[in-house]
Amino acid sequence: MPGSGVIANVIAVLVGTAAGLTFGRFISDRFRQIAFYALGLSTFSIGATMVIGGLIKADAAGSKYAVLVLVVSLVIGGLAGEAAGVEAGLERFGHWLRGVALRVPVFRAAAGEGEHQMVEGFVVASLLYCVGTMTILGSLQDGMGAPNLLYLKALLDGIASIALASALGIGVGFSVVPILIVQGGIALGAHALQPFLTTGVISSMSMVGGTLILAIGIDLMGIKRLPVGNLMPAVIVAGVLGAFFM
Repeated sequence: MPGSGVIANVIAVLVGTAAGLTFGRFISDRFRQIAFYALGLSTFSIGATMVIGGLIKADAAGSKYAVLVLVVSLVIGGLAGEAAGVEAGLERFGHWLRGVALRVPVFRAAAGEGEHQMVEGFVVASLLYCVGTMTILGSLQDGMGAPNLLYLKALLDGIASIALASALGIGVGFSVVPILIVQGGIALGAHALQPFLTTGVISSMSMVGGTLILAIGIDLMGIKRLPVGNLMPAVIVAGVLGAFFM
């Protein structure tokens, strides 16, 4: 059934988040800190792998503009995000999420973290789950009645959610909203979108998305906090530029 892979992905993330929150309650601050560092290193590695993979694919395809697409996408996307106040909007969204969670008894204990941590969990999970080759190709195939790739992604995302939620909290679970929007939208419009989601577009979006994930890893390791929210429009810019230059 078309869309079954998206549904499986959402369920896997919710189950993984619940398991991570349950496990996280038994972690002391000392162990939570080392978990943050481990998560930061892992996130940094995932982001670096996506960036390097995108550059290698572009080189193999004979494209000479991969680095230019990366730089221009980040600059234009960052300026657009700063002008639109995406980061501030995410902080307000985190405040709203926390308010909602505090009103639901089963989530009240898990909502003890501040708005920033909830936003961080939401943004980290959303980028990890919604940017990448597997997301786009899996959603396209799911829309055409072949959900196997998204089933595999659901398994991987469910496992990742356990680790993310144990360290970053309940914000991870709210990443199911962008999963539904992004993956569900691609699956529903699979036949219409397939001609536009070329290898160059997918590689460009993965490369820029990987850069943002890399930046989140730097934040989680406590090195430097970057305004990743304001840079998120760069992924869309990369898709547009990738269609012409990759």
